Amino acid sequence: MPINVPDGLPAKEILDNERIFALEENVALRQNIRPLDVALLNLMPKKIETETQILRLLSKSPIQVNVDFMTVSSHESRNTPQDHLVKFYDTFDHLKDNRYDALIVTGAPVEQLDFDDVDYWNELCDIFDWSRTNVYSTLFICWGALAALYHYYGIRKINMPSKLFGLFPTKLMDEYNFLTNGFDEKFIVPHSRHAGINMADILPHIGTDLQVLGDSPVTGPSIVASPDMRQIYITGHLEYGKFTLSDEYHRDLNAGKYIEIPRNYFPDDDVSAEPYFTWRSAANLLYRNWLNYVYQMTPYDLAELTPDYHGYRCEERVWLPGMREQMGL
Repeated sequence: MPINVPDGLPAKEILDNERIFALEENVALRQNIRPLDVALLNLMPKKIETETQILRLLSKSPIQVNVDFMTVSSHESRNTPQDHLVKFYDTFDHLKDNRYDALIVTGAPVEQLDFDDVDYWNELCDIFDWSRTNVYSTLFICWGALAALYHYYGIRKINMPSKLFGLFPTKLMDEYNFLTNGFDEKFIVPHSRHAGINMADILPHIGTDLQVLGDSPVTGPSIVASPDMRQIYITGHLEYGKFTLSDEYHRDLNAGKYIEIPRNYFPDDDVSAEPYFTWRSAANLLYRNWLNYVYQMTPYDLAELTPDYHGYRCEERVWLPGMREQMGL
C-alpha cells in the first residue's frame, strides 16, 4: 500500500522512479480507510535524503501511512533549503496536540557532544516525554537512540576512540520476536557513529523495560526494544541506501578529513568498486514488522491511547487499571 506524502515533496519523484507507490494528499483523501499516522522528527542535516530513505522503507508495508514531518524550533538547519522546511515541516509546538500511531526520531551528527551541550536538547526531552502519552510506538535511530536511552534510563553513551564506520554482522538474539520475524540468524547493519552504549548498562533493565534483539561484539547492541514495542532503539542505520556510506566516505575525504575506509563495505576495500546492498532485506523486514505490529496494537481511536510507562521510575507512574498486570509488575 502507498504512503501519503505532502503534495510536491521531492522524495515522491524519486519513489515514483523506483516504482514505489506514494499517494499525494488530494488522492489519499478519497480512500475510505484508517491509515496509520506517523510523525518523522528529522534531525539529520540532509533532510531530503533522510526523508527519501525512510519513506522508501515505510512504503514496503501493505498498510497506508500518513506522514507528518517534524522539526525542532531551537535549532536552525543550514543544509536543507529554507523553503523546503517551510513548505513540508512543522515544529513540535504546532504538532504537540496531535496523537500518532508511530514516531520516528532520526540520528544527528552531534554524538561527540555531551547531551546537555546540544542546542535543542531541552526541546528534544520535551518531545521524548510527549511521545509517551501521544504516540503508541517510537523508533529511535542512531544518536536518537542513544539520546532516548539516556533520557529514559540514564544509560550513558560511550565515546569511541575512532569512528564506527561500515557494515557489521549482527547476531539475532530472539528469532521468535515479532519485530525481527524473518531475520537471518546473522544479519548486516550499517553503522556510522562516534559513540555507543555498553551491554552492561542495559542489563539492569532487561526483563522489565528492555530486551536486546540484535547484538555484536564490535558494535554493541544494535536493536533494543521494550517488550511491548512501545520503544525501539536502532543504534545503526538500517535506513541507509546502497551508496550512503560511500557518499560519506568521499565527502570527508574530499574535505581533507581523516577517515578510514568503511569496513566490510567496498569489495576487497576497493573504493572504486560498487558495494553490495547486503542489509536491504533486514531493513525492509524491520520496518514492515514494526508497522504491522503497530497497526494491530494501536487503538482505532487515538484518543484512547494509553501512556507508555517504560522509562518512568515507579514513583512517577500514574497507574491505569490493568497496566501493572500488562507490564508484568
